[in-house]
Parts: sequence; C-alpha cells; structure tokens
Amino acid sequence: MGYFKTALLMAAMTALFMGIGYLLGGGGGALIALAVAAAMNVFTWWNSDRMVLRMHNARPVGARDSFGLNTMVADLAKNAGLPMPAVYIIDTPHPNAFATGRNPANAAVAVTTGLMQSLSREELAGVVAHELAHIRNHDTAIMTVTATFAGAISMLANFALFFGGSRERLGLVGTLAMMFLAPVAAALVQMAISRTREYAADKAGAEICGQPLWLASALARIQQGAARIDNDAAERHPGTAHMFIINPLHAHKRDSMFATHPATENRIAALRAMAGEAAEQPAPREVRSAPSGLPRVPRGGSQRKGPWT
Repeated sequence: MGYFKTALLMAAMTALFMGIGYLLGGGGGALIALAVAAAMNVFTWWNSDRMVLRMHNARPVGARDSFGLNTMVADLAKNAGLPMPAVYIIDTPHPNAFATGRNPANAAVAVTTGLMQSLSREELAGVVAHELAHIRNHDTAIMTVTATFAGAISMLANFALFFGGSRERLGLVGTLAMMFLAPVAAALVQMAISRTREYAADKAGAEICGQPLWLASALARIQQGAARIDNDAAERHPGTAHMFIINPLHAHKRDSMFATHPATENRIAALRAMAGEAAEQPAPREVRSAPSGLPRVPRGGSQRKGPWT
C-alpha cells in the first residue's frame, strides 16, 4: 500500500507539473514539464532521503557513539523485525526526530541533539520505536518523496512571475494565484497522508518498545519544547514538516498550511488508552525484555531522567 500511494503521488505531481507547464508555456511548456517531472521522479526515488538529510544538516552517528544511540536503535529494530537503519544526529536544540528512506533496507532515523537532551532514555526509546514503525509500515517512501516534490512545486510556482508568457495566458492575478495555490496543493497532499499515518505509527511504535506510556510522555515533552524552540532548517524547508514526529513549524504565518499532524493531546490520549487496555490483560508468562540498557518501567510508573539530561 505504501508503494502504491507513492506511485499515485508521483503521478499526481507529474500531472500538476504538466498543468503548471501548460499554463506557463502552452503545449511546449507541458512537454518540458513532463520531461522535468519524469527526471525528478527517477532522481527523487533514489536520492530523496539523502536530500532531506542534507536539508537538515544531519550527520551520521559512528558505530561506537557515546550516547549508545546505535545500540538502542539496533535493539528496537530487532524487536520490529527490521534491518538496522542508518542513524543520524541533527545539531539543534529543537527536540524532534524523523525517519526517511525508500524502503526498510535503505532507511535512516534522525534525531536532534535537543531531543536527546530533553528526554529520558525510556522516552527516547519510544520516539525511536515510532520512527521505526514508519519504516516498517513503508510510510517513509511517500513521506520523503512528498517532501522533495513539495519543495520543487513551490520553487516552480515562484518562477511564474518571471515568465512573460504566463502573464499573457493567466494575467497578473492568475500568476499570483499560481504562486500560492501550488504550494497549498502540495500541503493538502501532505495533510491527507499524514494524520492517520501518525496514529498508526504511534500504536506500532508502542508495541515495538513495549510501553505506550514511554511514547506518550515523550510526545508531551517534545510538544512543549518544539513550541518554544525554532527549527531553522525546517522553517527554510517547510515541505519536510510532515516527516517529523511533532510539527516543527511555528515561526511564520505560512506554517499553518503545513500543519499535517493530528493534535498531540489526542495522540497521547490514544496511547494512554492503549496502555490501560494492556494493563487489564493477564500478564504473559514471558515478558520480552526492553532494549539493551533500558530499565523496565512499571505501567503508569514514573519516568526517571536519562544520562543525557
């Protein structure tokens, strides 16, 4: 289903490119736009993950990192039945994380330094599990491709004022409308693919780490920090906002167009309900252990702070 949605998105974006090309340059413009869109489809499929990581200045984490992040990711990936993804760090005080990659075999998880500094080890495990759920659900392909296309469409729309033919064909009002409507169209696509996907990743992530309350607590902390601390890279590339576990945008009025995430309090409520349902079930004879270095936390118990805070 994830690959089908990605193919459908690519077809829709190609049609949108051709429509914009026709309005700017007639039949010749549409053909040029088709060629550009075809080239972009190929390039985006193979390189969009690296492009997104570069947009956010992410750097790879070494095999023996002092944080123990690689070990945590490896243990949780094993729980999820996934190959070990690449692990990246983003140097920003803004607390957040995202996953990227065209398939589970070519995936990456990126977390910010602000996230590691503000969460306990259990909470961080909940966030990593959520991102691994996106990878297992094949969400990352459409998330990453959408981010790349959204940026390209915004750039193409902004070129509209510089083409004389567009003024004759559309008029100034039409050209201005094209500048705003194309990014809005991309944002609507993101909104359509993001809201239900986050609930599914929350549920699967809670199952991967074994503790819904770890992720619920993490979401509350991230929401508080993300609302106060700017994410400059995300503000420069708002088309990537839907990839993060919490919407990273708040500094500009335009950011409301890219509000692709469901309300955090609703996600937390769903996780707490999930934890309550699990607590009512009889305990299994064998309880799967937490990832290496992660102490078990009683259901509903307090969360101690980790070594990075």
